[in-house]
Amino acid sequence: MTDHPRTGGLAISPALRDALSLWLDHLSSLNEASPHTIEAYRSDVATFLDFLARHHGGAAGIQQLRDVTTRDMRAWMAASRADGRGARSLARALSALKSFARWLAEREDDFEATAILSARAPRHQRALPRPLDEDAARTVTESISDEKAEAWIRARDVAVATLLYGGGLRISEALGLTGRDADIATTGGGSLLILGKGGKERMVPVIPAAAQAVSAYLRLCPWPMEPDSPLFRGLRGGPLNPRMITRAMETVRHLLGLPATATPHALRHSFATHLLSAGGDLRAIQELLGHANLSTTQIYTGVDTARLMEVYRTAHPRAKTAQ
Repeated sequence: MTDHPRTGGLAISPALRDALSLWLDHLSSLNEASPHTIEAYRSDVATFLDFLARHHGGAAGIQQLRDVTTRDMRAWMAASRADGRGARSLARALSALKSFARWLAEREDDFEATAILSARAPRHQRALPRPLDEDAARTVTESISDEKAEAWIRARDVAVATLLYGGGLRISEALGLTGRDADIATTGGGSLLILGKGGKERMVPVIPAAAQAVSAYLRLCPWPMEPDSPLFRGLRGGPLNPRMITRAMETVRHLLGLPATATPHALRHSFATHLLSAGGDLRAIQELLGHANLSTTQIYTGVDTARLMEVYRTAHPRAKTAQ
């Protein structure tokens, strides 16, 4: 039997190899995960199966997966940590493995994999986003581009940065806009239909500053704006490479003395944090960001609390005397 392109080379039985391939095809058909995510799932499960084969000797099969014990799971986690795998990465791998085991349990008789499904991932502290303060975010969006660049490129970079900060877009979402979005993107008070992670759609309001920035860019852009053409163009008229915006951010943060965390994605973090600081509703911010789970958005409450505590420590009289 020839190796499946997604599972080739693994020390697993043909039946388990086929099952893994079918599971990956199933995930792809749901259209809820990107190809990058699917590949990460494949790699995570494949790594576990490879460990299982080496741990017990011989090719891993469905029966070996069914017979996995709590001791096996602990040994896999210990080996993963010894190889330098972080807690967050290991938690993701365990989540993928549980998903595969649940899928198998629906299709195989007497397949429970209790040890896999009851395993607990090591705890990890989720890092807080690193937003810019309001003045820095405003300055970045106004001066992101290289002064030596052509006028339309400078206007383009400002327009992209303003959408990231003014609408909370991911860089891929901003660069995914097309000529069909041009009318709405240049109309303050309108709302863009954004296709986000996992093919999920959401409406994002266009603030006046973003509409003005996009309008300025379109007036100067030398390339014809067809409905299906990318809204933001590269130097030769093709789709803008996100790396160009990253480079522009690197340049402006050096000029302004900002930390290395001042990336394009930090503008999205800044959008959420500043909305929350101004009294924005957490559920509404979740919708604007396109987060599937409120728990993801709640990270920003930690950012805001950390900022408030810093203000307290530096400004409150009792805090000063306690130091």
